[in-house]
Amino acid sequence: QVELVESGGGLVQPGGSLRLSCAASGNMFSIYPMAWYRQAPGKQRELVAAISAGGTTNYADSVKGRFTISRDNAKNTVYLQMNSLKPEDTAVYYCNERLFNSWGQGTQVTVSS
Repeated sequence: QVELVESGGGLVQPGGSLRLSCAASGNMFSIYPMAWYRQAPGKQRELVAAISAGGTTNYADSVKGRFTISRDNAKNTVYLQMNSLKPEDTAVYYCNERLFNSWGQGTQVTVSS
């Protein structure tokens, strides 16, 4: 069990940017595959982006070219840089550690004018 704490969510206008952070507990962060998921009201939770322990990334087609996942192992933190935001990006965003299937509490992202 890994404790994950997300931060950085908020209200942003369409076309704007937001950077989410996920801080992890423990001393094994560098080996954890990490991911960001999101869930909009009435919809299933979906994978947004993932990053391997080695830094390999992959993205949902809907966010490719707009979002960037990265990690800083020295800070036990994974980031999601979100650019060119659209109203359909509105959701609760969750950090996920994939080795033990740990989840953060989620952070709300609202894209609206």
